[in-house]
Amino acid sequence: MTTRRIILRRLKALRRSIRGTRAIARALFSTEHPLLAHLIPIRRCNLACEYCNEFDDFSKPVPTETMFRRVDKLAELGTSVITISGGEPLLHPELDEIIGRIRQSGMIAGLITNGYLLTAERIQRLDRAGLEWLQISIDNVTPDEVSKKSLKVLDKKLQLLAEHADFHVNINSVVGGGVSNPQDALTIGKRALQLGFSSTVGIIHDGEGQLQPLGDEERRVYHEMKAMEKRSFTRINAFQDNIAMGRPNQWRCRAGARYLYVCEDGLVHYCSQQRGSPAVPLEKYTVADIRREYVTEKGCAPHCTVSCVHQVSIFDSWRAPQRPAEQAVGGLVQIE
Repeated sequence: MTTRRIILRRLKALRRSIRGTRAIARALFSTEHPLLAHLIPIRRCNLACEYCNEFDDFSKPVPTETMFRRVDKLAELGTSVITISGGEPLLHPELDEIIGRIRQSGMIAGLITNGYLLTAERIQRLDRAGLEWLQISIDNVTPDEVSKKSLKVLDKKLQLLAEHADFHVNINSVVGGGVSNPQDALTIGKRALQLGFSSTVGIIHDGEGQLQPLGDEERRVYHEMKAMEKRSFTRINAFQDNIAMGRPNQWRCRAGARYLYVCEDGLVHYCSQQRGSPAVPLEKYTVADIRREYVTEKGCAPHCTVSCVHQVSIFDSWRAPQRPAEQAVGGLVQIE
């Protein structure tokens, strides 16, 4: 890698850090805007991982103009970060334009992909579109009947990212949920760090995003992985320690307010595992909806394993106690 390329990457990393710091500061002073939205441009996926309930094999891409309107609406609500997910978002033929729209609207742009469709040319296009971070979850070293997202298949893709990506790359490995060899997570994490990426570990949930306690060996690997998360952009995840031990977490889930999951039909849900609540069209979503959901207690929260919702909710863990849904309607949020 040339000296010029190294300097360019460092400058971009500095800009990302500055923008992230600004977003955090704004989150601390204002509670009436989303911090993170997951936006789905296509439900179809080129894989069929056994544990996944977030894909199908037939859906068409959401029209680009429709995606633009959703991006614009999220900007209107004051959203800080939009992460494009799926399905497999790289199957959308105009994904670069959607990423560009996010950046033009002043928001941070992220992407979650299985990595199979990455080529050098595709990575360079993501660079030009303005992508700021990308995550790939790798489930095992060798593909099996549970998952084809294996290091053996994806390692060449990771090498391409190391060579061409000017955006931040995080590799997430997993334990639990039928993964046959917990040690694979360590192999994957060490390879990620070797290539200059950050590394995180996740615990696979059940079909509703709920807790599945880990076995002894899985817990050992989990704790060893946690010790490797020196460069993680999701370091604040102590809630997973309870999950690993099969214990519930007591926390204030801000889904529907600080975190929005916008499905391919344009409906706002609490998260990918709680589709159907509140299921309000994004185009009709208002600050009143954000205020209501901010103070609404979520019955699924104690055993939730959905990391991204925990991460954004931590900014408000110390304020605005929540109430059951029937008591929270029309609630006004004030900083305490």
